[in-house]
Amino acid sequence: MAKIPPFNNESLFRQALTHRSYVNENPGVGADNERLEFLGDALLNFLSGEYLYKRYPQMSEGKMTSLRSSLVDEKQLAEFAIRLSIGDQMLLGRGANLEGGRQNPSLLSSTFEAIIGAYYLDLDSNIEVVHNFVEELFDSVIDGLIATDGVVFTQSKIDYKSLFQQMALASRLRNPNLENPQYTTNRTGGTDDAPWFTAIVFINKRPWGTGGGGSKKEAEKAAAEDAIARWNRVS
Repeated sequence: MAKIPPFNNESLFRQALTHRSYVNENPGVGADNERLEFLGDALLNFLSGEYLYKRYPQMSEGKMTSLRSSLVDEKQLAEFAIRLSIGDQMLLGRGANLEGGRQNPSLLSSTFEAIIGAYYLDLDSNIEVVHNFVEELFDSVIDGLIATDGVVFTQSKIDYKSLFQQMALASRLRNPNLENPQYTTNRTGGTDDAPWFTAIVFINKRPWGTGGGGSKKEAEKAAAEDAIARWNRVS
């Protein structure tokens, strides 16, 4: 499970979590995180570009540009923030908190950027360590982004179950009542030596996709792939 890296300067970390609404209601607490957000945004744009340039030496400039946008857009950064439990730690004013600021994609995204900026400063501008931290996050989503971006690489092994999980998680920002995908998988045919399984994936008891395969894992992967196609048609 991804974690926010430890900080040497706790006040810098606190500033990265501090929204201007909190400062407005608590004069004297120090600066908000907007300048750190600016720095983090610049760092993430550079690091995502470097990441794609080195990882995919045959990829065109146009496709790298499209993927870079997807890696650091509001939706994706908000997902990273959710993984890191940033929403629970943000310092928000009373109004922003009551309005659902801890689930707001814009606030989650900007706070994640601020943490990246603060981490860079905390490390005395050691960008390599920051690179290692964000690379792990980028690695966890890049195959899914390539699939949805229409870029096809034969060497890419897409984890459709993880991708569908990510899509459902991102949608939960708009609909908190959405549950995680649940799979029902049963053997439906074949022989003892070559069985056949069928899987159905549900969200909130609604079937989203079906698939079959020679193992439960293959069937669930096929069901997730079918669900992604349907999800993209209706979203």
